[in-house]
Order: sequence, then structure tokens, then C-alpha cells
Amino acid sequence: MPTVPPNATQLLFICSQNRWRSLTAERLFDDHATYEARSAGTEPGARVRVTAGHIGWADVVFVMERKHADLLQAKFSEELANKTIINLRIPDKFQFLDAVLQELLRERLQPHLPLL
Repeated sequence: MPTVPPNATQLLFICSQNRWRSLTAERLFDDHATYEARSAGTEPGARVRVTAGHIGWADVVFVMERKHADLLQAKFSEELANKTIINLRIPDKFQFLDAVLQELLRERLQPHLPLL
């Protein structure tokens, strides 16, 4: 189990199935000194399906596509009231831990997470 740094910024990554994009994003932060990450999916068959608890836990929510933000807003509008949602605009065309996906995630996250 990774060690969680005290006062870590809690990041939640959302995609459809929580198998490739959001799970890869979560793995980028394993044992990070400043950020703690979790991931979930919006679809019924997701590896881990997003819940109100995930939203409540997160300081910042990152989605891979606009449809994910729309689904979250429709289902968890109250929990998202004071949360920042950032759309990374990453299409569903990558496999888990794909090198191109990892580089794209780092590029898209850098403006929002300077300590990446």
C-alpha cells in the first residue's frame, strides 16, 4: 500500500470504464510527495464505479472527456458544488500505461499540477 503524504492534494481521475485512461493517470501518482490519486469510471461495467464518496474525497476532479463531466454533474451536482472539474480532452484510444498516454497526461496535467 503506498504511503500517503500528509496534506496531500487529492486528485480524482474519471473515464468511462476505469481500465485504461483514468487508471493510468492514477498510477502516475503512486508514491508522489504532494498528490494522492484515485480513479473511477462512469459506466455500469467500470472496474471501480464513481460514487458520491469519491467526489467528496477529491480536492480536484479530472475527466477525460466532456461527457464524463456531464454525467458527473447530472448525478452528483450537490457533491460537486465547490469542486473544480477539469476536462483533459483525452480520447478513448489508449491502452493501460501506454507511453503516449502517459506523456499526454503529463502534458495536460502540468498547467494544473505544477509539482507533477
